[in-house]
Amino acid sequence: MELLFIVLGGVLLGFVFHYALPAADTRGVLLAPAVGAVVAAVVWEALTWAGWPADGGWIWVVGLVLPGVAAIVACRVAAVRRRARDTEQFARLLRATT
Repeated sequence: MELLFIVLGGVLLGFVFHYALPAADTRGVLLAPAVGAVVAAVVWEALTWAGWPADGGWIWVVGLVLPGVAAIVACRVAAVRRRARDTEQFARLLRATT
């Protein structure tokens, strides 16, 4: 049951960071929530296998901070790469028309 809650937390953090960070038009609306969900599930399972108790506080902190960081990184990388590709494509189209 805790796994469901932590994955839901990762999804919600992903949605928050998608809309809170700039350049939301450069990435899909489900990119950050998907990254948050996957990272939350993997981190939670790794920590439970490592012996961290599910009723401990640190597993929840780590289980929510790492998906948040991963969602932020995914948003920033997607925005930078999309802007660079758009600029490159625009330059290529300008060269083709001249």
